[in-house]
Amino acid sequence: MTTDCVLGIDIGSASSKGVLLRDRAVIGSCTRPSGGSFQYSAEKIREILLRSGGLSSTGIARTVATGYGSQQVLYADEVRTEISCHAKGAFFLLPSVRTVIDVGDLYSKVFRLDGEGNVAQFVLSGKCAGGSGRLLQIIARVLQLKVEEIGEISLRSKKRVDFSTGCVVFAESEAVSRIAEGATKEDLLAGIHHALASQLNSLADRVTVDMDLAMVGGGAKDIGLVRAMEEIRGHRVLVPADPLITAALGAALFAAGC
Repeated sequence: MTTDCVLGIDIGSASSKGVLLRDRAVIGSCTRPSGGSFQYSAEKIREILLRSGGLSSTGIARTVATGYGSQQVLYADEVRTEISCHAKGAFFLLPSVRTVIDVGDLYSKVFRLDGEGNVAQFVLSGKCAGGSGRLLQIIARVLQLKVEEIGEISLRSKKRVDFSTGCVVFAESEAVSRIAEGATKEDLLAGIHHALASQLNSLADRVTVDMDLAMVGGGAKDIGLVRAMEEIRGHRVLVPADPLITAALGAALFAAGC
C-alpha cells in the first residue's frame, strides 16, 4: 500500500514529541515524557500515532528525527538538527516570524530566519540551566505547584520580587529565603519569570532580532514568561497553538521533502 504519510519525531531531554503529516496537514500529534529510555519513548510515540491514524508500520513513507535523543530513534530514515527543525516548523506555523526563541529544558536557543524560513543566524545559551525552562520546574517544585500553574499565578503579582541571580541553584535558595521573609508565591513567580526573560532577551540581543518574534518550546506554554518577555521587549511575542511540537513538525516537513 502506498502512502503519503510522514512522521517527525523530536526526542528532548524532558519530553518527546511526534507529528504525523499527510499532504502537509497535521493528522496527529503526541507528546509524552522522555523518561529513562529515549528509544522506548520513540517507539511509544510511533505506536500511538499509527493507531490514531489507523496505519500500520508500513504506512509511513519516511521518518525524520531530531532532538537530544534523536540517535535513539532506530526507525528514523534521517536525523536533522533541532535548529533546522524548529526553524522549519515555526516558519510553517507563523510565516511572518523572523526571530525565534526556543525555551528548552536544558538549553535555550535563539535563531533568525530569512524570508524563506532558512536559519540565517543562531546562538545557544550556556551550560547553566538558569537560562532554560529547568528554572521554572525547580521553582514550581519549591513552591509545591505544578509547572503548568505558575504562569497564570504569576500574573496576579502586585509587587514583583527581584532576583539577584540567574543561577538555578542560587535562585532556588534565594526563593526559599524570600518565602521566609514573607514574599507571596505570585510575587516570587513574577520575579522568576522576569529574571528568565531577561536572560533570554540578552541571548536574543546576540543575534539580529528581526520582527516578528516568536517563542517556542516548553517555556512558551508559560503565559507568565511570555508576558515578561513582552514587557522587556516592548512588543508582542507570538506563540504557536502548541509550541512544544514545533521541532517535530519541522522534522515531519523535512520527511515530506518540504
